[in-house]
Amino acid sequence: MLSTRTFSERAGGVVALKAENLQRTGSFKVRGAGAKLTALGQEGCAAGVVGASAGNHAQALAAAARTLGVPCEVFVPADAPIAKTEAARDQGAIVHMGGASVDECVGIAQERAREGGLAFVHPFDDPDVVAGQGSLGLELLEDVPDLARVVIPVGGGGLCSGVAIAVKSARPEVEVIGVQVADTSLTIADGIAVKAPGELTRRLLDQWVDEMAVVGEDETAEAMVLLMERCKLVVEGAGAVGVAALLGGQVACAPKGTTVAVLSGGNVDPGLLASIARRHETEVGRRLVLLTRVPDRPGALAGLLACVAETGANIVHVSHHREGLNLHVRETAVELVLETRGHEHAKRVGETLQGSGYEARVLQ
Repeated sequence: MLSTRTFSERAGGVVALKAENLQRTGSFKVRGAGAKLTALGQEGCAAGVVGASAGNHAQALAAAARTLGVPCEVFVPADAPIAKTEAARDQGAIVHMGGASVDECVGIAQERAREGGLAFVHPFDDPDVVAGQGSLGLELLEDVPDLARVVIPVGGGGLCSGVAIAVKSARPEVEVIGVQVADTSLTIADGIAVKAPGELTRRLLDQWVDEMAVVGEDETAEAMVLLMERCKLVVEGAGAVGVAALLGGQVACAPKGTTVAVLSGGNVDPGLLASIARRHETEVGRRLVLLTRVPDRPGALAGLLACVAETGANIVHVSHHREGLNLHVRETAVELVLETRGHEHAKRVGETLQGSGYEARVLQ
């Protein structure tokens, strides 16, 4: 459990973070996978286990199987994050890639279980898995005496339903709110990119969860960056949707007591994280991309760079473009990537270049 003044002030209430991104295998999924294999016992999974996943369940199942010393196979979509699939392989799993979605991979894994006599472990729609995820709720009851509201990511619904049952069975007055992403077909929140909760979890969500909220891609990306920048936490898109909902106003903080946002996982490809960070730097005015043109003769570029240097901006990257921009035969376009100190500084950089005769256009 981590306190956070930053998000408490921005959301207008007391906010705490349940950092499952720091959990073994990097997400809450190890709770459910471990519970299911414990329920199966050594005999029940002696021939091996098989599952389907966007990546986090694969890692968790591989780790649990490795502990018991049984074979493990997992089926993941073709576009599953590299970091997650490689981590599952490192845990000893045989990883099959190729399904178009998690739902399709579930069907393939179930067929593999029937053919090979393996124990199928569903990523969410299983009572033992739900019970395992519910252990997180028991910890919240122990660790947060004034717990008033819990905000939980929802994909298949195993985590949210399990936590809701655990928390509300002991303290019915605590509100449990689930958060989904607006578009599961193409999202940075791949860990919850499931078309709909399962048959079991849908019933449990309807019975135990107080409310559902929806957030978009931009809000999720911003939450990821703020968690990294202000809290020093690497959180994947699926894990950040609760914070996104609190910051975006889709979910309000409890008027009294503590609101807990569950950071369900932290397994994110470094390339995606870098892209999101760059986007954030541009939006807050700390990264400026300009396109201008100079005469195609010796010394012209040096003059442009000297003008930029006078503004106090730091030049990160310079590139020439001589085609496709309607240039004069004796001109070259120059793209500049600059570090600036905020929107006002970025504005002054543009004004200075314009005043020096450069037609500078800001690129987003």
